[in-house]
Amino acid sequence: MRAACDMDLWEDELPPPRDELLRRVAGRDGVLTLLTDRVDDEFLDAAGPQLKVVSNYAVGFDNIDVAACARRGIPVGNTPGVLTETTADLAWALLMAAARRLPEGDRYVRSGSWKTWGPLLLLGPDVHGATIGIVGFGRIGQAVARRAQGFGMEILYHDLEPLPPSVTDPLGATYLPLEELLPRSDFVSLHVNLSPVTRHLINPETLAMMKPTAVLVNTARGPIVDEAALARALRAGEIGADGHADNAVAAVAAARALVGGHGP
Repeated sequence: MRAACDMDLWEDELPPPRDELLRRVAGRDGVLTLLTDRVDDEFLDAAGPQLKVVSNYAVGFDNIDVAACARRGIPVGNTPGVLTETTADLAWALLMAAARRLPEGDRYVRSGSWKTWGPLLLLGPDVHGATIGIVGFGRIGQAVARRAQGFGMEILYHDLEPLPPSVTDPLGATYLPLEELLPRSDFVSLHVNLSPVTRHLINPETLAMMKPTAVLVNTARGPIVDEAALARALRAGEIGADGHADNAVAAVAAARALVGGHGP
C-alpha cells in the first residue's frame, strides 16, 4: 500500500483513541478500518468530503454505519470468505474443548488436584452422534456442518429462511425455527451477523429453551449473547458449558471461575 499511495498507518497494538482516529482520518481519500473502529456520521464528518471509500478488515461490519456511508455515496468493503474454514476450525475447537472439558482438566492438573484416573472424573458429553444446532447457515455455518458430518451428528440449522435443498441436502441439514432448534440441540453454534435483530439473540428466554447439558459456542460477535444472562444460566446449571471466541465475555469467564461452570 505504501508503494501505491501516501499512507498513514496506526502501528500500536491497541486501537487509536477516538479523538486521535478522528484527527488522522481528516482529508483522506480512503480508510482501512478494523472492527474496533467505529465509522459513523462523526467519523465521516471528520474525514470530510474527500473520502471516497471505507474498507473494513473483517467479515462483519457492525462497526460501520452503512446507511450513513450510503447517504454520502461512499462505498463500504469487507473481507468475506477469507477466514471461513479457519473460523469453522475455531468453532469446532471450542466445541470439542468444552465437551471434553479440556481447559478445566488443564487447570485441574496444574493445580495439583489430580491423583489418579476415575471413571466419572471430568466426564463430558459425547460429540459423536449428538445433535448440533447451527444458528446462521451462511459460509461459516455450512463449514461447521461439514465438520459435524464427520462426527455423525444430526445437523439442525436456523436462518432467516430455509435454504434451497441444493445447499442443505449434501450436508444433511434440517431447518427449524429457533424455538424448536434450541431444545433439541446438544450443541448450539452461533454464526449470525450482529444487527439490531440479532443483538441478545441468546437471552434469558432462549437460554431457558436449551437443554441443561447443552454447550453454547459463539464465534460470531459477543453481543449476540446476553452475557449477564449467560453467566446466570451457567451459575444456575441451566446450560452445561460455553465456548466463546470474543474478548467481550470477561463477565462470563469470571462467572465460570466463581461457580465452576466449564468451557474454554
